[in-house]
Amino acid sequence: MARYRDLGLTVGQLPPGQRNAITDVEGVRVGVCTLIEGDGPLRTGSGPVRTGVTVIVPHESIGREVVFAGCHRLNGNGELTGLEWVRESGTLSTPVAITNTHSVGVVRDALVAAEMRERTDLTAYWSLPVVGETYDGTLNDINGFHVRPEHLTAALDAVADGPVPEGNVGGGTGMICHEFKGGTGTASRRLPRELGSYTVGALVQANHGRRERLSVDGVPVGRRIGKDEIPAPWEDEAAQEAPSPPPPGSGSIIAILATDAPLLPHQCTRLAQRAGLGIARAGGAGEHSSGDIFLAFSTANRGRLDSYKTEEDPSPIEVTMAPDGIISDLFWAAIEATEEAILNALVAAETMTGRDGITAHALDHDRLVEIMSRYGRGPGA
Repeated sequence: MARYRDLGLTVGQLPPGQRNAITDVEGVRVGVCTLIEGDGPLRTGSGPVRTGVTVIVPHESIGREVVFAGCHRLNGNGELTGLEWVRESGTLSTPVAITNTHSVGVVRDALVAAEMRERTDLTAYWSLPVVGETYDGTLNDINGFHVRPEHLTAALDAVADGPVPEGNVGGGTGMICHEFKGGTGTASRRLPRELGSYTVGALVQANHGRRERLSVDGVPVGRRIGKDEIPAPWEDEAAQEAPSPPPPGSGSIIAILATDAPLLPHQCTRLAQRAGLGIARAGGAGEHSSGDIFLAFSTANRGRLDSYKTEEDPSPIEVTMAPDGIISDLFWAAIEATEEAILNALVAAETMTGRDGITAHALDHDRLVEIMSRYGRGPGA
């Protein structure tokens, strides 16, 4: 799997974390389950299948030790369940899962079931999991409902704190970004020691954007690689005989931000908003038919906040809070991490042919480096 920096390219001003991934935030783990089956004409219920599930676990005891969280909607033609309780309580108490649009319900229910299996007492217990989606129906038999509870379980079983799979994996398997093959991407940024050495990590499921608006480190890459050179998925010959696809610029992007900076809920909400600026730097516009929904959480006060699902001591709780003197630097870290996560999704993705022979072509690495070099942003610049 290639990543953006593997091409000798950089973006932004802040240094990435050790893995340049959301798992650079201590305790955060990611798992995926990828479903790829069949080829040829669409036969609803039979395939072809190009989909999956991605799971982000804030820490191993998230069901009992909640974390502060906040969320933001740039454009709301999408879904991220459980956000009303995040807004109301200012906390996140479940893993976060991302899948395709028509599989949100089954993944949400499977997350509830997974929590119930871990309970050993008989007290009343309820759960409002956070599950997001983007639409993969251009390549996938989305109405065949191929994601099942066991696939969520497989993603949970696969969670790890190391490098994160990217591109055509998990919930990002069938996704399209700026009319190239898209999918799952992640990145991180680290603040300097004098600002606390805090880390902000981002994970995106990128399924949005128009070709001509794709920008890479300020370079108009999308305008330099026309559809006559690399066709858009819905403009290739196979797509002409298939059911009408969504218009360019539609689709969605889900962005999940994690940080070890001690942020309170209102600060997490402010951090989540900045994902939209990272998306804009790469050419995203939050268009009318796009679902651009973001969640940010902080692991810093872990262990101080009991879950609302357990009996609580009535004593006051002491928590820590980052001063506003560093909040702008955390904002910038979130912006850069989101931007590079999108670029990693594009670079890691491989050309994929899905239902009815429709093909989403990968962003050509050599061509990208050539264009970046022409603008003085190439390797070693």
